[in-house]
Amino acid sequence: MGFGCIKTDIRGDALNTMDKTKKSADHTRLAHEGIRQMLFKNEILPGQKLSYRMIAEKLGMSLTPVVQALKILEYQGLVKHTPNRGYHTEPLSLQEIKEIYELREVLELSLIPGIIDNLDADAIHRLKAVLEKNKTQGMDLNGRLITDRYFHTTLSSISRRKIQIQVLENLFDLLYLKYRASLLFVASETVVGSQHQMIFDAVVTQDIAKATQAMKHHFTVIKGKALSSLSQMLAGKTIDG
Repeated sequence: MGFGCIKTDIRGDALNTMDKTKKSADHTRLAHEGIRQMLFKNEILPGQKLSYRMIAEKLGMSLTPVVQALKILEYQGLVKHTPNRGYHTEPLSLQEIKEIYELREVLELSLIPGIIDNLDADAIHRLKAVLEKNKTQGMDLNGRLITDRYFHTTLSSISRRKIQIQVLENLFDLLYLKYRASLLFVASETVVGSQHQMIFDAVVTQDIAKATQAMKHHFTVIKGKALSSLSQMLAGKTIDG
């Protein structure tokens, strides 16, 4: 066998390995997104032990990508692994949701100057589109949550602060994938939509002080309602239990 044949065989083996690696990564990505959807739709509940087989059957795939996806979700703080028990979701926590809102507030307030500095016609158009979407009548809770998240992440993206934006995305994952059921107030456009409009108006007029005040008021309202709602849920579980 000549050197040319050896090189061809090595190249072919390398390409096959790369193809298998890519397929494995694609399957893991699909499993990761599938489990996220299950969390968002409350098909996986807080404090629940996770069955690899049940998830694999639900997603129509083998166990391997499911396990890999759960490792990623553990790193993101959405599930936990315990030796001899496997993966499970953690119970709801008033302290955790309080910390999530407090950190969100610090991050989003810090981005306001950058948002105003980088505001252009395209950014204004994108924000207007989100605000109009939020006025849609008959939108269910999932739709409201998605629209609420999209407003805040669209607004924050204008600042071009990549690290802070990524941290904010991770906080939204924790908030909306784990605490979705305690965020029923988001379904009311009068509670959230009008406050988004006030933030938008202040940003467009490039009034940092007014935008900061509007954002602080928004967080005072939504954090208070989230904590109140979760407190009632936990109290109900205690009584029922």
